[in-house]
Amino acid sequence: MVTEQMKKWVIGAVAFAVISGSAWAEPVAEISKLGYSVQVGAFSKVDNAERLASKLQDKGIEAYYFKKENNVFAVRFGNYATRSEAKKAVKELAVSKLVDSYYIASPLAKNIQPLTADTVEPVAPVAPADPVVSTSAPPAAPIKPTKKQKHDTEMGDIAARTAERFVGIPYKWGGNTVVEGLDCSAFVKSVYYLCGVNIPRTSAEQFKVGQHIPQEELVDGDLVFFGHNNKVSHVGIYVGHGKFVHAPKRNDEIKIAELARPGTTKKYLGARRYF
Repeated sequence: MVTEQMKKWVIGAVAFAVISGSAWAEPVAEISKLGYSVQVGAFSKVDNAERLASKLQDKGIEAYYFKKENNVFAVRFGNYATRSEAKKAVKELAVSKLVDSYYIASPLAKNIQPLTADTVEPVAPVAPADPVVSTSAPPAAPIKPTKKQKHDTEMGDIAARTAERFVGIPYKWGGNTVVEGLDCSAFVKSVYYLCGVNIPRTSAEQFKVGQHIPQEELVDGDLVFFGHNNKVSHVGIYVGHGKFVHAPKRNDEIKIAELARPGTTKKYLGARRYF
């Protein structure tokens, strides 16, 4: 009797562990096209935009502030499947007087076809062996190298020019739950968000997706990664001419840096392209 009860308890415990594990498993980071988002505010001071973004993030709403072409700052937030969902969300925020006038940004007209990560390393050529006569199936055809997917240069240029508008802004990732060192990836994510593309949150996750790009093939909009011992700890956006835009550290200004600098070259780990 005791043995039978123990069996039932063990089976139940294992089932609970499996169900709990699947329920709490980390979602796989990916790249996707952003849905409808809401833009609010026209602030002359960046601090006001940062404060609003922080309040929205404290409510669990993904929000980013940015500098517009006319040198005023605005906040954009949300990722809604439909325009009506976006309107409903912003009206609820208006009740609490958190936002006032707003503009709903539509998704990109074009479909985003994210490049898959390079997972197979090139194999060294093997010296040919003596021919073997086979009486069964014919020899397999040689494997052809995967054709490179075409890069969307328009999207890359938009991302690079958007990043350059942040230069000089003391970028701070709002919210009270921020961890030190997240600003660089948050900045990169915000730039892509404003371009209508949703990428993973941290630099380590961003490095795991997209297509590996050799340094000599970098183009505007590619992400460049840095770190120590093959561990990613920093990321920036390539803007051409050997330069990239990045958030050096928490509460520091967004800056343009050169890849050729000795300290930067030593920490360089690679680049990724997402569309």
